[in-house]
Amino acid sequence: MPRRSILSAAEREGLVAFPDTEEELIRHYTFSEPDMSTIRQRRGNHNRIGFAVQLCYLRYPGPGFGLSTDAAPPMPLLAIVGRQLHIDPNIWPQYAQRPETRREHLAELQSWLGLTPFSISDYRRVVYHLTDLAQQTDRGIVLAETLVEMLRQQRIILPALDVIERVCGEALTRGTRQVYKALTVPLADHHRHALDGVLANREGSQYSVLTWLRQSPGPPKPKHILAHLERLKILRELLVPDELEHTVHQNRLLKLAREGGQTTAQHLRDLEPARRYATLVATILDTRSTLIDEIIDLYDRFMGIRRDRQRGMSLGQLAREHRASRTTIHRVLHEHASASSEQVA
Repeated sequence: MPRRSILSAAEREGLVAFPDTEEELIRHYTFSEPDMSTIRQRRGNHNRIGFAVQLCYLRYPGPGFGLSTDAAPPMPLLAIVGRQLHIDPNIWPQYAQRPETRREHLAELQSWLGLTPFSISDYRRVVYHLTDLAQQTDRGIVLAETLVEMLRQQRIILPALDVIERVCGEALTRGTRQVYKALTVPLADHHRHALDGVLANREGSQYSVLTWLRQSPGPPKPKHILAHLERLKILRELLVPDELEHTVHQNRLLKLAREGGQTTAQHLRDLEPARRYATLVATILDTRSTLIDEIIDLYDRFMGIRRDRQRGMSLGQLAREHRASRTTIHRVLHEHASASSEQVA
């Protein structure tokens, strides 16, 4: 089975893209005095400009993505190099005629810059380093850009793009496992049993409990406020520990919650246990927070409508509505108090 790509074609191309603005060209390809001294040691203008161009490629995009022996550099690069060396860039074809010279210059530059090849030990080390970042984000391009910049700073020759993607993929897998572990290890058997229960169909309905819990609130009416309060009550009865919300990075928690909200109960049941319970925990925590916000919003909107209506009511009508509201509030509070007492018992 082919490995799933974590980078799009555009991301792979952009990762080692050549600078395309004047500011970037100046920032990456302005030579220092030691650079100029080394370049001037080459014989002939064609060798000087060729040596300088290869130095530019090693600096950016970086070692490992140098100029191949049968390729010509972009004209903006030749132009900025030519200006600094006071050499006509059109002399490039003379340098390109001898691939052996280009290979010799490349080896000399790698030695002069202190560049080292990407080794197996480097592979293991950077995977370990990126695993921490992968617990904060699952975006492959973020991991890849971090890896490329790290290797540039450490003067390590960049491996092929496929290797870069493989490193990031392994780090992402490890980071994801750590996220699942952080969200599921604190769960007891009764937590897991309760979480499995929300994937079952609600009594008398063709939809799962989870789908019912995540239903939109509807217009600001008392029955919808009460329905949302009932959903909140069910969520609290799951007894999912509040502190789990702080065990993983918010980005990963929200991503898992979105996946849970967009996935059918049947598909969630088919996931391997660690992923299933981690996804359900994130979804429940997010749903609980959303419900509280929606209940407050419903209540505020309902009270606003009610105040507008009361301006035209008589005192008798106001008294009757007030008594009805108090009766409803007392009933809801009594039900919640009874439920809490049963849980404590």
